[in-house]
Amino acid sequence: MKIMGMLRADASSEAGAPPSQDLMERMGTFVAEMASAGVMLGGDGLHPTAKGKRVKLKDGKFTVIDGPFTESKELIASYALFQVKTMEEAVHWTKRFLEVLGKGECELRPILEAEDFSEEVFTPQERAREEATRERMKRNAGQ
Repeated sequence: MKIMGMLRADASSEAGAPPSQDLMERMGTFVAEMASAGVMLGGDGLHPTAKGKRVKLKDGKFTVIDGPFTESKELIASYALFQVKTMEEAVHWTKRFLEVLGKGECELRPILEAEDFSEEVFTPQERAREEATRERMKRNAGQ
């Protein structure tokens, strides 16, 4: 199963404070371990919300809101995409990640996959289109 792990932002990440050299080395070692274990599919840190925008559609009208955003408990500082057998395995790796980081809170969410939909909703035609689109996305990412 694929799981999206999201690290909640804090005052330091929202300030754009760079990590220490020590933390960069420890995180690099840990991420390499996860990749070697076949668990880590991808992930990146995010710039502070001051560099972001929110786009909303309500009653047929778009609104674009410039960051920074104040609801810090809802903000995401980084994400990771895991391939694991169980949610418990994702929790294990996330605990290890937070130990390396020394603080933080992460949210883990399973990613919807084709098996989660009935054939009535996800028809063979839709399945074929999704497979073609995913191949195109891989090419776009240079894989």
